[in-house]
Amino acid sequence: MAESDDTTGEMSEGLQVELFHPESDREPGDTNIQALGFDIHPVVFPVALVIIALFISITILLGDQAASMYTALFNFIGENFGWFYLLAVNLFIVVLLFFAFSKYGKIKIGGVEAEKEFSDFSWMAMLFSAGMGIGLMFFSVSEPLYYLQNVPGFWGAEAGTGAAASAALAQTFFHWGFHPWAIYGLVGLGLAFFSFNRGLPLTFRSIFWPLLGDRIYDWPGHVIDLVTVFATLFGLATSLGLGVAQVNQGLSYVGGDLLGLISIPTNTFVQVLLIAGITGIATLSVAAGLDGGVKRLSTINLYLMFALLGFLLIVGPTVYIFGAWVEGLGAYFGNILALGFFRGTLAPGGGTVTAWTVFYWGWWIAWSPFVGMFIARISKGRTIRQFVMGVLVLPAIFSTIWLSTFGGAALFNSLQGNGAALATYNELGQTVAMFAMLEQFPLGAVSGILATLLVVTFFVTSSDSGSLVIDHLTSGGKHDVPRVQRIFWAVTEGAVAAILLYGGGLTALQTAAITTGLPFAIILCLMCYTVYLGLSNEYEILESEEFAETIDELTDRDNVDVVTAGDEMVTDVRDGDDPASSD
Repeated sequence: MAESDDTTGEMSEGLQVELFHPESDREPGDTNIQALGFDIHPVVFPVALVIIALFISITILLGDQAASMYTALFNFIGENFGWFYLLAVNLFIVVLLFFAFSKYGKIKIGGVEAEKEFSDFSWMAMLFSAGMGIGLMFFSVSEPLYYLQNVPGFWGAEAGTGAAASAALAQTFFHWGFHPWAIYGLVGLGLAFFSFNRGLPLTFRSIFWPLLGDRIYDWPGHVIDLVTVFATLFGLATSLGLGVAQVNQGLSYVGGDLLGLISIPTNTFVQVLLIAGITGIATLSVAAGLDGGVKRLSTINLYLMFALLGFLLIVGPTVYIFGAWVEGLGAYFGNILALGFFRGTLAPGGGTVTAWTVFYWGWWIAWSPFVGMFIARISKGRTIRQFVMGVLVLPAIFSTIWLSTFGGAALFNSLQGNGAALATYNELGQTVAMFAMLEQFPLGAVSGILATLLVVTFFVTSSDSGSLVIDHLTSGGKHDVPRVQRIFWAVTEGAVAAILLYGGGLTALQTAAITTGLPFAIILCLMCYTVYLGLSNEYEILESEEFAETIDELTDRDNVDVVTAGDEMVTDVRDGDDPASSD
């Protein structure tokens, strides 16, 4: 039976290549250089290393000048193109929902007979770990507390009141809900479709195949992938560097202030040691591969999230949290359309929310190549509809539950408790806001330790997934990359973070990385069109008489089982014509 299944799979895969893959002599990584255990693209890999070294040198040598230059560039983009960010992200939501609930929703990533590489639970775990798990740990408390005192002009509520708390939760839901996941979902869908359904490289250049054809393998494609490497590596490195500062303060707060056992200093040396430790763990995990390392650690991550979430729901103000969740959802859903288009140009006091929203949208878009490519890599075997529901809806809803639990507990302490969480936040900043909130409830030291552990594991899984993404980019889009190469990029990422932390250039380079959001936003708008071309062509071929006749002939000749769904024939094959040819 197994031998028969293997034979059928090989026939099906061959038919996919014959019917659906573009007519091209090129293959992912066909010009790669293989030496010393590496399998590298001859242009992207070396040029990426030069760009990385150059930007690190400029940022550290120029110091404050570089920081001012990057900040001025980001402010210019935000002030002049913030409206474009808002329009673009709303477009992404509409397009993604159209793909899911139209006739294209039944198309399966990788072909209809493609099987899921990971279980639904493991898939969701990796989505959270790569997407925004670490951000939820820190902003779930600090952001609602900020809005409680600085109510966005959109809401018109009085600071420090219940109305301000409702607005704070709704505004936080908006920044961490459907809009960011729509960005990730669009990128993940485009990359997954062109890689698994068209046999193109698993890199950003492939989304331009309908427009560029074989030129994606030349310099236009090289430039696209190099920009993607820049945004991915520096986005991850700066987040890792800035994040260990938060881990450092968290350990110091829990170990010293809560437990009174050991006073951990907060300085650059300790943070460099933390980077080394996190990078070491990430290196072991990424060396084990996607299935053996990243999936396992992401699953542990999700269990830890559930444990911390359940613990606070039990010991915290349970009824208040659920009430805040429902009320926050009502305010969010009731204003989601207006929030999505609110620029703050006409409304007084709109600057606060505009600064946050434009910053977030730029950050999500800049991170979309990294998160989207990782999502694409783990999503083979799911239909477009399953993919969109899994990437867009479930993470967004879970995020609101998480934000309501931790943000709601902080708001409860601020409005009906002793206000200690808010006072600590105002005094020490967001780095200890989570721990200060947990301290106000039973077993605060235990939950603080669990939160610190969760922060560390989130950093490790982010480093894992980021290293795998850069591996794909610098290996010509191959799905399987040598272990030595995976280890190289994991270590490089940690080294870049440590150097920038020591040299004082982390914040400046983070700002520079976010500015890549503007060109990527334009690319994503083009992606809406190119993905439509690919899906439209695939659907037409699947519905054609020629396709049905080919399947009938194959079935009669080779006794190959054909999978059907209702009245529609859905067999795992692909098209050999240019994906854009039918359009």
